[in-house]
Amino acid sequence: MNHILFLDIETVSQEANYELLSPEWKELWNKKAEALLKSREEETVQSIYNRAGIYAEFGRIICISCGVIQGYGDEKKIAVKSYFGHEEALLLHQFSDMLRKWSADGNKYVCAHNGKEFDFPYLCRRMIINNVPIPSILNTAGKKPWEVNHLDTMELWKFGDFKSYTSLNLLAHTLGIPTPKDDIDGSMVGDVYWNEKNLERIAIYCQKDVVTAAQIYLRIQGESIIKPENIEYK
Repeated sequence: MNHILFLDIETVSQEANYELLSPEWKELWNKKAEALLKSREEETVQSIYNRAGIYAEFGRIICISCGVIQGYGDEKKIAVKSYFGHEEALLLHQFSDMLRKWSADGNKYVCAHNGKEFDFPYLCRRMIINNVPIPSILNTAGKKPWEVNHLDTMELWKFGDFKSYTSLNLLAHTLGIPTPKDDIDGSMVGDVYWNEKNLERIAIYCQKDVVTAAQIYLRIQGESIIKPENIEYK
């Protein structure tokens, strides 16, 4: 477990609202939104734009938080660090450089809740868009399944059952782990970013998700969770 980097990302739409999009981006979003609107008859392409952040083509990353467990047993600790800012290319470069150095020996893993469906591919796509080299540990291109060092706490919890989605908050509560949603949740990130301009608040929320994912991983593995006093935020 000392060889796993737990991570979480926070994303927002490219613009604060639909009206700020260029004509070209409006046309592209309209086509994307058409499929989403089939089950949301009361919505419009404008009102549904608040969901743009979950799509790598229409969103961007504003925060990446990561943590590594140190030590074993009841005295194990986790050190958590965040890369956040308005310049996506810069924070992606910083994170990519760190991840490349950390995983240089090849015996490392990355882990996130729903990471295989969201965090890992989103990071890779945004790195390509921003001309940032993708660290080998994230890049699945040309690799056999057993060569991909990606862990996913949601997948681990499914035990082969692919019928349902289990949120981080629900799984934490189920396993008796303190909820990370004691301030904001994912649906509020866009509002906090665009209206409050409060990146620090978003980074704190993102860090809590990282710690929670690590605690869930430990519980699934039959390990004791990390004590609050052993959580270090950098």
